[in-house]
Amino acid sequence: MSDLPILYSFRRCPYAIRARLAIASSGQAVELREILLRDKALEFQQVSPSATVPCLKNGEAVLDESLDIMLWALRRNDPLGWLDMPEAGHELIAQADGPFKHALDRTKYASRYADDPEIARGNAHEFLHEMNKQIGDKDWLFSDRASLADMTILPFVRQFAFIDKARFDAEDWPNLSRWLEAFLASDIFAKVMPKFATWKAGDAPIVFGGANHR
Repeated sequence: MSDLPILYSFRRCPYAIRARLAIASSGQAVELREILLRDKALEFQQVSPSATVPCLKNGEAVLDESLDIMLWALRRNDPLGWLDMPEAGHELIAQADGPFKHALDRTKYASRYADDPEIARGNAHEFLHEMNKQIGDKDWLFSDRASLADMTILPFVRQFAFIDKARFDAEDWPNLSRWLEAFLASDIFAKVMPKFATWKAGDAPIVFGGANHR
């Protein structure tokens, strides 16, 4: 039995990806439990108030929001300085988590909604073109060093891009494309994307993070 904080995760979920990014960056070790979203383990449902990933259980405390998990990890240790960003970074995160995510869902999962997916795509594109301007000739959103905003937003830009990668690549947003490709090729992205077997009670703990992940 591990005494580490427990992270319930799902490999492809953008919210879970960004939580793992912050944990890997911080060097914090957790016990990772991969959840199958269509058949959620009872233990997970008993821990997570929303029954959604990611969810972090640290002793009696439970964090059920990905941004809260990111801040938990980075406030413990932030060797790459992700928390060092201007207030505008928090505003971009709010836009990404709000209007952009709304448009992304209605583009990717069009059959679930009554909205016109092309209108939704257009709304998403407005945000992405603004991001292209924000990046400019820098490597990242605010400087040549990544910030919390970069690592919070990029998993969702990745998800949107792969709805129709050829169409995404044909758009006139070269800075955005360069930013995304750098992220996809990064060591830290590779570290948070290995495949793990779906967790079930009694499995040996899988340790994710720790000093070797920094």
